[in-house]
Amino acid sequence: MIFNKDTAKKTAELLLQIKAIKLSPQEPFSWASGWNSPIYCDNRTTLSFPTIRTYLREELGKIIEEKYGKPDIIAGVATGAIAIGILVAEYLNVPFIYVRPEAKKHGRQNQVEGILESGKRVVVIEDLISTGKSSLNAVKALEEAGANVKGMVAIFSYGFEIADKNFEEQGVELTTLSDYDNLLELANDNNYISESELTTLKQWRINPSTWNK
Repeated sequence: MIFNKDTAKKTAELLLQIKAIKLSPQEPFSWASGWNSPIYCDNRTTLSFPTIRTYLREELGKIIEEKYGKPDIIAGVATGAIAIGILVAEYLNVPFIYVRPEAKKHGRQNQVEGILESGKRVVVIEDLISTGKSSLNAVKALEEAGANVKGMVAIFSYGFEIADKNFEEQGVELTTLSDYDNLLELANDNNYISESELTTLKQWRINPSTWNK
């Protein structure tokens, strides 16, 4: 769920302005998963814009403070959320750790990097939610390492039904600054897209895995 409608609109506008989100219904992108998509989101672009990354850091931090109080630790999901996670941890003045997709094959073979004591209250930071699979894999790794995961906060979500189902089944609360619905509303209101393109973008979200095959 989004935390605040005004924040959702402003976040969407900023991401569009700097092309962290690109909308291309006529010339779709190919995702690594093999899906064709009229949208591409790379929130790491925000790191190149100091005022925008500061805005995201503060808004994510405010959500965490209001929903969970001050956590013991902030955890970022590698690799996309490491940088923004560090910024949020700095804003809250708490320790930071990050979670690899899987344990290293060498050295200490860590999946969770940093100091995590059992029972510590952890809030997880993500940059982008698609199906939620990799994000929830990080939560599972943290819990297996002894963390008390309070919830996850992300910059943007595509709002797929499968993601909602996955988070619900694992019992993880997800809050995002913005999402696909608010993005489309903002893009349509500000003439980033035409009515026909809006229709295409809505159709894609219904069944993204088979769209435009």
